[in-house]
Amino acid sequence: MIPSPAIIVPSMRPVEIIGGGLSGLSLGLALRRAAIPVTLHEAGTYPRHRVCGEFIAGLDPATVAKLGLEPFLSDVLRHTEVAWFQRDSLQRRQTLPAPAFAIGRHVLDQRLATAFIAAGGDLRTRSRIDLKGSPPGRIFAQGRRATTGSPWLGLKCHARGLTLSGPLELHLGEHAYVGLCELPDGQVNVSGLFRQRSGLALDRATALPAYLRAAGLDALAFRLASADIDADSRCAVAGLAFGRAPQSNAVSSAPRRLVLGDAFALIPPFTGNGMAMAFQSAALALDPLIAWSHGDAGWPATVAKIDCLVRARFRMRLAASSLLHPALLRPLGQRALTSTARRNLLPLNPLYHILH
Repeated sequence: MIPSPAIIVPSMRPVEIIGGGLSGLSLGLALRRAAIPVTLHEAGTYPRHRVCGEFIAGLDPATVAKLGLEPFLSDVLRHTEVAWFQRDSLQRRQTLPAPAFAIGRHVLDQRLATAFIAAGGDLRTRSRIDLKGSPPGRIFAQGRRATTGSPWLGLKCHARGLTLSGPLELHLGEHAYVGLCELPDGQVNVSGLFRQRSGLALDRATALPAYLRAAGLDALAFRLASADIDADSRCAVAGLAFGRAPQSNAVSSAPRRLVLGDAFALIPPFTGNGMAMAFQSAALALDPLIAWSHGDAGWPATVAKIDCLVRARFRMRLAASSLLHPALLRPLGQRALTSTARRNLLPLNPLYHILH
C-alpha cells in the first residue's frame, strides 16, 4: 500500500500591532482567539492612566459580540443622563437614547492586556517601533497623533468625594469644555479640553485647577479643591489634532498603511465616542485580517478594504463633530447652543444618533 502524502497546513501569517490601547488590545485578543500569531508593541506599561473621558457612548452590541468584550464590561456603570452647564450654571438635563458605559480606562486596558497574554499574545511593553516602516501585517494603532502648533491641551484626574448633579456632567467654559463621569469604584473622572494659555502652571498638581479658573469655571474649580484627588491619576496630553490623520497616500485608492483607532481619526471628546470608535475600528478590521493571515488575500487589498470600511463607518460622525466642536469652545457658539437648548429647540437626540 502506498502511503498517503502528508497534508501540509500552511502556517498563518503573523500580525504585528503598534499601540496597546483599546483598538490594539481588542484586535490582538480577537486575532489570538482565531489562533493567529500576534505581537503587540506598547510604548508604556499597564496599568496607567490616560487622558480620557472614561465613558463609552454608542458602543453597539454587534461590536461587543464580535470582539468578545462582554467579560470586560460586566461591571460598568450605565449612565443615562447628562447635565449641561455653561459657566457653572446648569442649562439642561439630557436623557441619552442609550446608556453610556462608565469604566476607568486604566482598568479596562489592564483587563484586555491580561486577557491578550493569557490567549498567547506576545505583549512587549516599553517597546517603540520605527513608525516609518510598513511591512505586511503591521497595524498602526498607537493612539493620538501629536501635532506641532496645536493649541489644545487635555487634562485629567480622578477625584473622590466629589458630588455630582447627575452621573455625567459637561461644563462649557471659555475655549474649554470639561466632563465629569461617575466611575464604578466611587471616584469621579474629571477630564477637560482647553486652549493652552501662556503663564499658567503646568505641573501635575496645579494645571487642572488653573485651567478651570482661566476658563471661567470657578465653581467647578472650587468643588474640585474640596475633593480627594488621586495623585497617580493626574495626566496631560498636548498637541491634539482632531479629525482624520493626514497621510501621504490619503488620496490613494490603495493606502499603504493600516491605521486604526485614534491613529486613524481623533474625534472631539465631548461626543464620548472615542472609546467606541477604537473598538469599532478593531471589529471592522478583524475578518479581513483573518483572511489575510490565512493567505486568502494580499496585504495591499486587505489594507484598502479595511480603510474603506472604517472611513464609511465614521465619515458622518467625524463631519458632524467637526462642525459642533468649535461652537462648544467659543463663547458665542456656547451662548447660541445654551439658548436653543433652554427653548427646547436643540435636537439633542438626533445629534446623538449622528455622532454615534
